Amino acid sequence: MTTLNRRKFITLASGVSLALAMPSFAFAEGGSLADIRKRGKLTVGTEAAYEPFEFVENGQVVGYGHDILEYIASKLGVQLNQVNLPFQGLLPGLMAHKFDFVATSVGINPERAKRFAFSEPVGVVDTVLVVRASDAGMTKPDDVAGHVVGTQMGSSSQPVAQTFDTQLKAKGAGYSDLKLFQAYPDVMVALSNKTVDVSIMPSNIVAVLMKREPGQYRVIGKIGDPKVLAWVAHPDDKEIRAFINTSLDELTKNGQLAGLQKKWFGYTMNLPTSGYLPEGAV
Repeated sequence: MTTLNRRKFITLASGVSLALAMPSFAFAEGGSLADIRKRGKLTVGTEAAYEPFEFVENGQVVGYGHDILEYIASKLGVQLNQVNLPFQGLLPGLMAHKFDFVATSVGINPERAKRFAFSEPVGVVDTVLVVRASDAGMTKPDDVAGHVVGTQMGSSSQPVAQTFDTQLKAKGAGYSDLKLFQAYPDVMVALSNKTVDVSIMPSNIVAVLMKREPGQYRVIGKIGDPKVLAWVAHPDDKEIRAFINTSLDELTKNGQLAGLQKKWFGYTMNLPTSGYLPEGAV
């Protein structure tokens, strides 16, 4: 486990202990909007460890998802109770009605979609190619041929990086080398000190790093398929899922969702409005 991951674990563990100690951690008891309004509280489960979608800052859960939740709770006229737990406990907790829904960045896949009621997408994560801002020699994905590329070992980006190398070789030449690192921040350090020429990383992590170090890096393109993220309701709670979707539609139409994306990511997302659920989905 890297130092960064240990820090995240400590922060998360502290958040879990605090959440479990709070009297507000209670069974949601019911699966309708009327139940939520009667309770006066919207209880959602979140793993606050995926910046800037959801993360802990000064002991509080913040981020893109939290801002959307504040809008939803305001519409319902209730308080927001966002419980921070490890991901492993979220979906079982949802099925036990500990939460009204799960508001964390959950990837949509066929197996999950048959068991849980996914909302409309709240975000999309792309695998992007990052170079130093001072390096004008690369402007598009194919330009990385012949260069040293870096990514995180065992991450979702590694197979995408390897597939793209194979595609480049089919055209003539692939990377000069693919270096693997323990954590994404290590990849960016390697890019900064010229150990690698290109970093391959998830777009949300790049957004955070570029916000912290403005003007240092440049994205030259995307590779692989985007990862569509959504929230999850109990399969029996169709009214709650419909309310989430209606709220997301409202935020999209009035421009607030794009504003929140710009605030937290520095760019707007092209979220799919159809075809995002696999066959057989709830």
